[in-house]
Amino acid sequence: MKFSELGLSEETIKAIDEFGISEPTTVQADVIPAILEGRDIFTIAPTRCGKTMSYVLPLLDIINGKRAKNILIITANSQMAVKTSDCLAVFNKYHEINGAAISNGNETLDDETNVIIGAPDLLLDAAENLRVDLSKVDILVVDDINLIKKNKQLDNLEKVLAMLPAEKQNIVYTNRRSKETQDVLSKILKTPEEIKVDKTKEQEADISAVKDKVNKNNNGSSEQLDEEAVSLSKKFGSFNGKTPEFILKKGIIAKEDEAV
Repeated sequence: MKFSELGLSEETIKAIDEFGISEPTTVQADVIPAILEGRDIFTIAPTRCGKTMSYVLPLLDIINGKRAKNILIITANSQMAVKTSDCLAVFNKYHEINGAAISNGNETLDDETNVIIGAPDLLLDAAENLRVDLSKVDILVVDDINLIKKNKQLDNLEKVLAMLPAEKQNIVYTNRRSKETQDVLSKILKTPEEIKVDKTKEQEADISAVKDKVNKNNNGSSEQLDEEAVSLSKKFGSFNGKTPEFILKKGIIAKEDEAV
């Protein structure tokens, strides 16, 4: 299967092709069409299987097509928020989506921000201090509710959920089922489509594999940085201004099982 068969726009496909990914991972092939169709989704998927791209790619198209204006992505911690923001920036190449990761609590958000990304505690703080308005969220993504529980953030998550509108598309990921998260899940999801990805798909899209591939291709020599990639990294504040150099180099080659 190819990304072009999943209903993504030509602009998004072009960005994917230029990044060097030829085929979607299992979770991407299963989840992308469902998100584009506007369905509520509960996805059980192992880590490093490509789930970040499985929601970032369709959300770019949804915003660009003006089917949603405000998207909230809740991550387990600030590191994941920054990683998601970087993924958004990479594939936002032919769109004009304005995303912001709240990773230290001091970010300044403007009225043009389409995508807000952050952990529950920092999102709660930003909302309580009137730096973000969560009352107009069109699409909610929770990635990953079990890791949020592990980080003892379920109470903060519930407080954030209470600020959101009832009518919205809800997309929830977990790395495994957990009894402790059922009460919160029932408040987010009513009759979702459940998508389960086998545990054997772990590492199907490990970003470290891409880095290793690039390092092998370099053979220890330095490569020229891609000026456009550097510009995009600065524009969207990828990795808080510290985007890894391997992402910015020309000639990145990645097989389908080495995607982000």
